[in-house]
Amino acid sequence: MFFQNKITEAAIRATLAKMVPPDPLSAHISGVVIAQKQVTLVVETAAGGAKTAGAKAMEALSKTMEKAVLGLKGVDAVRVVFTAAQPPAPQPAPAATHSDKAHAKKAPLETAHLGNIIAVLSDKGGVGKSTVAEHFDCALAGRGLRVGLLDADIYGPSVPRLFGLTEKPATKDRKLVPLQRYGLQIMSMGLMVDEATPVIWRGAMVQTALKQMIQDVAWGQLDVLVLDLPPGTGDAQLTLAQNVKMAGAIIVSTPQDLALIDARKAIAMFRRLEVPILGVVENMSHFICPHCNTSSAIFGHGGARAEAAQIGEPFLGEVPLTMRLRETSDAGTPLTALEPEHPISQLFDAMAAQVWQQLSTALH
Repeated sequence: MFFQNKITEAAIRATLAKMVPPDPLSAHISGVVIAQKQVTLVVETAAGGAKTAGAKAMEALSKTMEKAVLGLKGVDAVRVVFTAAQPPAPQPAPAATHSDKAHAKKAPLETAHLGNIIAVLSDKGGVGKSTVAEHFDCALAGRGLRVGLLDADIYGPSVPRLFGLTEKPATKDRKLVPLQRYGLQIMSMGLMVDEATPVIWRGAMVQTALKQMIQDVAWGQLDVLVLDLPPGTGDAQLTLAQNVKMAGAIIVSTPQDLALIDARKAIAMFRRLEVPILGVVENMSHFICPHCNTSSAIFGHGGARAEAAQIGEPFLGEVPLTMRLRETSDAGTPLTALEPEHPISQLFDAMAAQVWQQLSTALH
């Protein structure tokens, strides 16, 4: 599933097929991750199987698998990750429960070194959320802050393309080393999976992958970690909200009603999880003609600003759709970093200043 050099998933699976997992653990290999010379095995156990088998049996199975795969040519390190198959779940309640909120407050993952964790999200796809996250991050870095960007969209990562990244992350002390561009530390599933290869994972595997991209990446000491979340209000959003202490969320929408309806759902979810809303961004607010410089509201205009005012949350700004923004994004060279004096770069700098002011005030 991941970039494969001389090590192949087929060879790994053939080696592991010769093993018989010890009872009472019913387990199978649900994912094989190859990053340079490091292999990660995702082993799915039956619901309750890991608990039944006990720590010693799990450790023995892990060591046996590690030893077998290490015997393959080109493999330098092996890591085994156990996930539990999920039993059929009851129909979810429309609103987060009190236990959801309590769990969100516990934030079981250690994230003190990551500084302020900010989610950039929208319930609807196609609104340019990743582009906003990209330029917002560059604007933060341009203000002298230590910034990380985690592309948390497991199924459709966009960050590698937006930054022109093609190399694979290295490993050091059993942790992935984020790539660096424009003063940012960047990690994405797209750095490890071929762009044309679909990630066909169940919810439990996505949850495990997201947690590992938080705790098994050598982020170093950051001031801000921005999470570029996938569309929707599902596994990824809930996993991160319940496992890390978020400083706040930025909601991205286009002006039209369809996008605003979905943006309201994202706002409602994070409010219920008691994550502060740092502001609303109206992306593709209007189109600026490259020939006559006139502005056309092709998706309507002002809807996100009006929505922010109605719900009592900050409005961070209107990002126009321009040829220059599109060209630099397609080229993997963020406009905010490439041309800091450009009007759009200045707009993102103003957003970064407003958000950082909110975070600094909250800390005092």
